[in-house]
Amino acid sequence: MNACTKHFDQKSQLCFSQLLVTLLLILGFNTSSFAQFNLEQVTSYPFPNELTVGGENQMAWAVNASGLRNIYVAEVPDFEARQLTSYQEDDGQELSSVTISPDGQWVVYIRGGDFGSNWDDAIPVNPTSNPVAPTVELWSIPFAGGKPVSLGEGISPAVSPDSKKVAFVKNDQIWIVPIDGQEEAQQLFSARGEIESPVWSPDGTKLAFRSDRDDHAYIGIYENETTPIQWIDPSFHLDSDPRWSIDGQSLAFIRQPIRAGKPDSILAAIPRLWSVMRAEVTTGQVQELWKSPNTMRGSVPTTQGRFNLHYADGRIVFLSYHDGWPHLYSVDEQGGDPLLLTPGDYMTEYISLSPDRKSLVFTANTGPDALDIDRRHIVKVSVDQADAEVLTPGTGNEWTPFLTQDNENVVFISATAKRPPLPAVVSLADKNINLIGQNLVPNDFPTEQLVVPEQVIMEAPDGQKVHGTLFQSKGGADQKPAIIYVHGGPPRQMLLGWHYSSYYSNAYALNQYLASQGFVVLSVNYRLGIGYGYEFHKPVDGGSRGASEYQDIKAAGEWLAKQNFVDPDQIGIYGGSYGGYLTAMALGRDSELFAAGVDIHGVHNRVGGRYKFDAGEYEKAPDLKQAMEVAWQSSPVSSVDTWTSPVLIIHGDDDRNVNFHQSTDLVGRLMKKGVPMETMVIVDDTHHFMRHANQRKVNQAAADFLMKHLGSEETDAQVSK
Repeated sequence: MNACTKHFDQKSQLCFSQLLVTLLLILGFNTSSFAQFNLEQVTSYPFPNELTVGGENQMAWAVNASGLRNIYVAEVPDFEARQLTSYQEDDGQELSSVTISPDGQWVVYIRGGDFGSNWDDAIPVNPTSNPVAPTVELWSIPFAGGKPVSLGEGISPAVSPDSKKVAFVKNDQIWIVPIDGQEEAQQLFSARGEIESPVWSPDGTKLAFRSDRDDHAYIGIYENETTPIQWIDPSFHLDSDPRWSIDGQSLAFIRQPIRAGKPDSILAAIPRLWSVMRAEVTTGQVQELWKSPNTMRGSVPTTQGRFNLHYADGRIVFLSYHDGWPHLYSVDEQGGDPLLLTPGDYMTEYISLSPDRKSLVFTANTGPDALDIDRRHIVKVSVDQADAEVLTPGTGNEWTPFLTQDNENVVFISATAKRPPLPAVVSLADKNINLIGQNLVPNDFPTEQLVVPEQVIMEAPDGQKVHGTLFQSKGGADQKPAIIYVHGGPPRQMLLGWHYSSYYSNAYALNQYLASQGFVVLSVNYRLGIGYGYEFHKPVDGGSRGASEYQDIKAAGEWLAKQNFVDPDQIGIYGGSYGGYLTAMALGRDSELFAAGVDIHGVHNRVGGRYKFDAGEYEKAPDLKQAMEVAWQSSPVSSVDTWTSPVLIIHGDDDRNVNFHQSTDLVGRLMKKGVPMETMVIVDDTHHFMRHANQRKVNQAAADFLMKHLGSEETDAQVSK
């Protein structure tokens, strides 16, 4: 007698479900519509991030395995994953800024904080509500293994070329500490402003940095305690991103003109100019190598890495959007015309320079397959010619590449539509790809039971083409309930497979789970997102200037309603952050189309809170009143009167990306209106739900709410279990 039969008289619903599935299999019924995995299983993948290389062909990365965050390392020739740290609690303490010392003897990292935040990212995170608050602290650990050594509180570590010291930022100043932690950290020098971005010269005798002084910023060079700090061409501008030449005789940096004077129009599109600069360190002579065109496309780039400035071998590399796509360019260090390295209709991100400074590897949504626009692959290009080569074609996603010291291998992170992310290495000689750390994926992870999402392309009312990814399990009802997923950002792009962001990998897992429960799930890549060119990314009437992106969400809902496999009366919506904003917009404006939704830490009022317009100055923008009205009409709170669909509102009250008050205000308005509503507050956690237990709680609440309000008989049966 098995356990289920033994306890059947106790009316175990779980056992009854198992017996029912067994009976249906015996009778030959199609059971594909029944869930074969639970939510915890599909979110148990070990997410790798912070990948880096160093030393002699060594690599290191962080892994978040169901909340247990640890550092792993590997090296040539076998690249076998080895766990270096042994943190054993789901305490929400992030591992970031992972760095291998140049001699390969040490790994340095930060533990704590929330470095994906918009503000207070270096403030301690305490999602366990521990009476003794954690710290944001620097650590080092021998690459060969041993105990981590505390180097003290701080951020932005920079290991010296001789691997003996670590410069870092603490209290807006540069400090220094021995890498072995045998001596206390000392402040290296004192300077006005918020000091950041420390970068050692190649010989380790100097340290370049940025001094942010609110409305202007300088590049400085520290040499020793008896030599005055050298300020590179100080001006009324904003300078940033110092990069050393190979010989240490020159610095490249970015210069942005100040934005001051009489207030500009709020609604008008006004370019943000910038320049690539080069300074001779000995003489202080400065040269402008390239200036952005005075166009919106030429404005300061806002994709990953922004300027992506690299000082290569005799050339300076940067990223610009001025031809309509985030492309890489290089210019001779002595000046001249820039060379477009990556022509084509695709974007570049996660860009790294080879150890010999002669080539670059990066992530791009390009390849031989037309569907690659909704994927990511690894590409290699020389710094002095447009010879880009896709190294990892196929149906997977790959990101964060680095060339090893010998320039023979590229390490990166790889995933498919079914297999979750894992570190990988590709040989440049034979293009063979080997995965690293496959044994870290739990045995019960449901790889083979996941669906492969399909690309769909819809059209908004104004003619804008909008991409989406559709999740649908086989079997089940002829017409299924459907859910739209709305990503946040908004400069993001959901992919045809697992995502390179931990936040969106979690969303991908949840979408897979919802599909397994009998839902059709459509993830929408609405305008304001990346991957489809400048005009899609930066519409003139997007966001608080008109929320034109909502057209894409409504168009997706209407597209679903027209499909013969969807129940048009059972369409829901959910999303987080900007996705929460658009979820609230959908429920407020179109409750007849969207039957229910889950709004996770969304923005709801674009006039108040963090988005408040400064009306206190004597000189006001000429269109201030009009802009405030447009922002109000672009806010979900302006549509509360037409909001009737039930909603679940979730927010962590240590959110550093969207103020918690954004949800407090909406909840109050909906209560007065009598809208059916449930709420969940995650105490002391941030926008990114740093504890796995909290993320799991949010996932389960969202799934249960959607099943309760949208479920067909099939999904209702799943909830009852």
